[in-house]
Amino acid sequence: MKKHFQTIAIALGLILTSNFFAFSQGNLDDLLKGSKDDANYLARGYLEPFLKVTATGLNQGWFNTAKPHKIAGFDITASIAFVSIPSTAKFFTVDNNSLNSIALEQDVNGNPVAANGTGQIPTIFGPGGSDNAARFGFANPVLGADFDAPDGAEFEDIISNRIPIPVANIGIGLPKGTELKVRWTPKIDVGDGELSMIGFGLMHDVKQYLPGIKMLPFDLSALVTYSRFNINARLEDGGPNGEGNFTVTGTTVQALISKKISVLTPYAAIGYAFGKASADVKGTYQIDNITSIEDPVSISATQNGPRITAGLRLKLLILTIHADYTLQKYSTLTAGVGLSIR
Repeated sequence: MKKHFQTIAIALGLILTSNFFAFSQGNLDDLLKGSKDDANYLARGYLEPFLKVTATGLNQGWFNTAKPHKIAGFDITASIAFVSIPSTAKFFTVDNNSLNSIALEQDVNGNPVAANGTGQIPTIFGPGGSDNAARFGFANPVLGADFDAPDGAEFEDIISNRIPIPVANIGIGLPKGTELKVRWTPKIDVGDGELSMIGFGLMHDVKQYLPGIKMLPFDLSALVTYSRFNINARLEDGGPNGEGNFTVTGTTVQALISKKISVLTPYAAIGYAFGKASADVKGTYQIDNITSIEDPVSISATQNGPRITAGLRLKLLILTIHADYTLQKYSTLTAGVGLSIR
């Protein structure tokens, strides 16, 4: 079981580490050419969609039925949440009035931007190469030459504008119609960094308290979940203290309903999700071998909002296969398999 969760955690870590910290090694110079305040302003706009997507994905995959396990029953379930990337997440608007040492001179489409104007540049999900014509210049030309805005990252894992986030958990039946859900992995070395995950949830049968409906043939439960995922990665460009820290937390409060029909179980849920992700880049970074900046980036983003889920589970003996769709700001398609007993 421990190996099972380590595999899922490593997969998640590889996806997030390879894509998130790629910006630090590749586009960091482009984000840091201005002041430290400029760096945080641009890094927030560039990375915020990624932070929100991962916070959304971490809240997925907790259930595929509203019926808690019987006492000593359990399941082991692995899922992949495909989180959508809306077109609005591919660009962000730079306001030159919010910058100090630099200014956007040309937007992503090559249009000129006034000194006190606004223009769009790519986020980490946006276009790159010849499709990105955005350029910055220094407020004082003596400080340096014009330079290109960061390109969108090369996300090889994008599938039809969706980012895959793997998750896994176990469920254990407790008395009084209660089920404990757990996600956990110890610190694991991944490339130049390490990752860890912890999460837990409680599902409880509430139909038993409703005299008018407790005998009706469907299941009705409440579910509360919390999970936390953390990556620390070594960043060589930052010198001996160069490090990137990436932390994601997610919490959900949901009402679940399901109905078993032979081997099929349609299920649905309505609730509210809270997600937060933060990123810190530490170390001392040389910019064009002229200036240096220490601990340049410390940003965070939250993704809170209502959510509605509808899905279907197929159970063959102890094998379960499920898929569901969650309607929220970053809508998500989740699919998975598991082993379930009692």
